[in-house]
Amino acid sequence: MPLSFAELQALLRPEWGEFHPDSNQIRGREGTGEGWDLLVVPSLSLDHHQIALVTGAHHYEERQLFSLIRLRDPGVRAVYLTSKLLPELVVDAVLELLPGVPASHARRRLHLFDTDDASARPLTEKLLERPALLERIRERLRPGRSFMTCFNVTEQEKQLSERLQVPLLGTDPALSHWGGKAGSRELFRRCAVPHPPGSPLVYDLDTLAEASAELWEAHPELSRVVVKLDQGFSGEGNAPLELAPLQLADLSGRQRRERLRQALETLAMPPPQWRQLLQVQGALVEAWLLGGEALASPSVQGMIHPGGAVEVLSTHEQVLGGVSAQTYLGCHFPADEAYRAELMRHGLAVGQALAAEGALERYAVDFVARRFGDHWDLQAIEVNLRKGGTTHPYMALRYATNGQIDASSGLFRSPTGQPLYYAATDNLCDPRLRGLLPVDLIDIVAAAGLHFDPAALHGSVFHLLGCLSEFGKLGMTCIGRSPEESESIYAATRERLIAGAEALRG
Repeated sequence: MPLSFAELQALLRPEWGEFHPDSNQIRGREGTGEGWDLLVVPSLSLDHHQIALVTGAHHYEERQLFSLIRLRDPGVRAVYLTSKLLPELVVDAVLELLPGVPASHARRRLHLFDTDDASARPLTEKLLERPALLERIRERLRPGRSFMTCFNVTEQEKQLSERLQVPLLGTDPALSHWGGKAGSRELFRRCAVPHPPGSPLVYDLDTLAEASAELWEAHPELSRVVVKLDQGFSGEGNAPLELAPLQLADLSGRQRRERLRQALETLAMPPPQWRQLLQVQGALVEAWLLGGEALASPSVQGMIHPGGAVEVLSTHEQVLGGVSAQTYLGCHFPADEAYRAELMRHGLAVGQALAAEGALERYAVDFVARRFGDHWDLQAIEVNLRKGGTTHPYMALRYATNGQIDASSGLFRSPTGQPLYYAATDNLCDPRLRGLLPVDLIDIVAAAGLHFDPAALHGSVFHLLGCLSEFGKLGMTCIGRSPEESESIYAATRERLIAGAEALRG
């Protein structure tokens, strides 16, 4: 009889956790009956409206190629699934970074499958429509010694796990509440993590206007609040609401609610159909943090291993943009030393609370940091129960250098002890890059000496190469031995790529 999702997850082993100490040991060799199989399903299993906001969405499946760092263990085999077949150059560019293992040896243990479907739908949805393909995938996986990993886990990934009878290292979608805005605030209260004043979850505009009025009445100094859909991601589903122009102090309670209701009617939030999503997901209103002599958007990322052990992996300074400065564009590693230890402490507390609820694998906590004199005030904003924009740059650093995080300082050190830093983006976009092929990019970067050099421990590592020619869009992680060097490499790489693309056009 097939095992249920819960029964399959009970088979997960602690050493299968991506950064678990035991996962760094070579445990088996091919042909000895040891080792295990990794199934990577890098599906962006998001609402179709949210996927439509992502340029070149199916190419984002390339970001998890850095999970193939597990192939440095000769006993590991990997199966990587995508919507369209990955070009060999894209795969080779990643495998050639593997420390201590010939790329050819790793390639023999990697099997690629695709659905031959570039439509803007989640990869998992496409896989579930193709039973013959699922059977071929299943034949590649050793029973009892295989598990799967995903970008995020929905009911579709849960169904895929049960169809393949492969345990999924990820949080059961039944626990998705803890990755929403309301669940995040509940975790922060439980863990005594500072967070902005806000409302409970509501499901219609009238109640949202009431919640906004009550928040302002409790904090009349607020000049702006932010409305958040419960399941928004990367800042999509957040919108600021300006209160100062509404002159709420001059109104009666009833008038105040009517004016807020009118303002919410015209709120410009991505996605545009947010009012329909309000009825399904719910939304809350939260104080928009202003003030201070400086403002930053740090985050902390952690891992919950099978068995419940929690590990803080990294801290970042996020680069945000878009209309309301809420959309994730890139990051710098690590976060500012002034509050890095506090970030790590809060991240560990939230991770332990999530582990107690049964969550698994990657999580991240986003913050706002404000400086007042020589003091930084940290306020937690939300929890993400999935891989995110800061996941693959850190994986690229691990992949390319074979180093590890220093748990006491939050610095990343190479095997020789050299601290390493990076600047990363998913959104290097320029129309002049359109038509540039991945092989052209490699030629330009190699000629400029900007490709990552494992001996010198600096240079650029790329992802989203499939977006380059069609959309003029690219992702990259620029590694250096100081924050200044990583920033310099980022600027130089961007400049050389654009100049090289223009030169190729003559």
